Amino acid sequence: MCGATPEKDSRPNILLIMVDDLGIGDLGCYGNDTVRTPNINRLAREGVKLTQNIAAESLCTPSRSAFLTGRYPVRTGMAFQGIERRCSVYTSLGFSGGLPRNETTFASILKKEGYRTGLIGKWHQGLNCKSRSDHCHHPEMYGFDFYYGMPHTLSPPCWPDPSRDTELSINYKLWMCLQLVAIVVLTLVLGKLSGWFSVPWSLIIAMTLFIVLLSYAWFSSLTTDLYWDCLMMRGHEITEQPMKAERAGSIMVQEAVSFIEKNRLHPFLLFFSFLHVHVPLPTTDKFMGISKHGLYGDNVEEMDFMVGTILNAIDANGLKNNTLVYFASDHGGHLEARRGHTQLGGWNGIYKGGKGMSGWEGGIRVPGIIRWPQMLQAGKVIDEPTSLMDVLPTLASLVGVPLPSDRVIDGRDLMPLLQGKVQHSEHEFLFHYCGSYLHAIRWRETGSARVWKVHYMTPVFSPQGAIGCYDILFCQCTGENVTRHSPPLVFDLSRDPSESTPLSPDTEPLYNLVINSVEEALAEHRQTLTPVPPQMPDCRLDNVWLRPCCGVFPFCLCDHEKKDAGLRN
Repeated sequence: MCGATPEKDSRPNILLIMVDDLGIGDLGCYGNDTVRTPNINRLAREGVKLTQNIAAESLCTPSRSAFLTGRYPVRTGMAFQGIERRCSVYTSLGFSGGLPRNETTFASILKKEGYRTGLIGKWHQGLNCKSRSDHCHHPEMYGFDFYYGMPHTLSPPCWPDPSRDTELSINYKLWMCLQLVAIVVLTLVLGKLSGWFSVPWSLIIAMTLFIVLLSYAWFSSLTTDLYWDCLMMRGHEITEQPMKAERAGSIMVQEAVSFIEKNRLHPFLLFFSFLHVHVPLPTTDKFMGISKHGLYGDNVEEMDFMVGTILNAIDANGLKNNTLVYFASDHGGHLEARRGHTQLGGWNGIYKGGKGMSGWEGGIRVPGIIRWPQMLQAGKVIDEPTSLMDVLPTLASLVGVPLPSDRVIDGRDLMPLLQGKVQHSEHEFLFHYCGSYLHAIRWRETGSARVWKVHYMTPVFSPQGAIGCYDILFCQCTGENVTRHSPPLVFDLSRDPSESTPLSPDTEPLYNLVINSVEEALAEHRQTLTPVPPQMPDCRLDNVWLRPCCGVFPFCLCDHEKKDAGLRN
């Protein structure tokens, strides 16, 4: 009928929000009374709060691979096998590894069911394989129709000192001058060969050498991550190189609001992957100095404001009741992130450890909030073990798609637990890997409220008496800086969530039962593991030819967002 309004699809929309490096103790709804997070607190009041939500790893790349696939990183090759902990993540866009293309993500599942899928923000799952523009590990290869964000991750060079503005301006003008000189040389060569005018070859050769020397000097000056890893993309196009980190979050929120508005009549999946609250904590002037906890607190409060803006867009478009919102962090806060005596990382509350420590609770216990007014009771709190890996099987169940039968899916469908149809988690055991090394196992005892934790390895904190690995920035998974426990350490998390008092046969009658039950589960788990090609290369092997470039290499400078800003406003 002419002019008829199209009917809205009744299937639920999915909004997944993941914050980078956020500690569970940073939020008001998890007990913090000094950092203001009103929007996330409201989300918790209107939804279900998970108090034992566990990341599959305590660093970005492997944790996010598990989130996307519902599988432990050790099954997909995304678990590093060496000693140097920083190599457990992609440290540059010059690496050829990435999430294997044969892995199934929640985005690919929903896309096949007709959902419009989008990823906005951090990716950190690889980008190129053989050339700087093949984009073999681009988000679109994993089921995302739309992508705007940072293919890598924030690092300190991404938000440089303001004095670098002069350097960036000089480099840009030098690039323009080199192009002009190159055009002049090309014109002279063509003119001489065509006989239009006479120019000494010595002049042409001298100008060519001048271009080569300037190009080498220019390229040599661009050796920091600021130029090669700190960039933004829309689809397959680089929009900023280097990025303006302080405005990136605001543009991402604008893109999210636009995505929601454009797809309000059609079911969508939007994965909003924050760059906040990872160092170097780029924060807009509006939020500078507003918190009680310095730059980190400012960044958390700005992140909360952005969460509120996205939720308001859901509400304004009449989508609140039929949109499932899932909020989490990728792992615990980074205790060792400091500048002098200023803390730049998150707080993990009562839980021991933090980012990089995959056995201790502070590294893997993360916020988990799920709101779906149409289906879930507001204000409910669930103390059962859940996992970031649960998202894929939960979404597959919601759209009526069976899980892949050719692989092990480690996540579980959360809906029966969220809706109260079952009272206990389907995760009887959860395995806590640090890279490819098993550090601990969690056992949710059937028929009991007790949750046990068995540690086989723990990092050696440094300096002595510290609560983290401050001397080396990231605790290691193996090697001389790790203690192996035989017999293993045993904790009762239901009574000792801070893991302060290990149990013994003298203090716990069930000690031997716990050890034996966990050992049996470990043996069964190991039978399900199969060798896979490693995707985490030696982080020292950085290939120049794989680094993205928005111009003619090595002249990789652009800012398309600046000229497009007027079109968005």
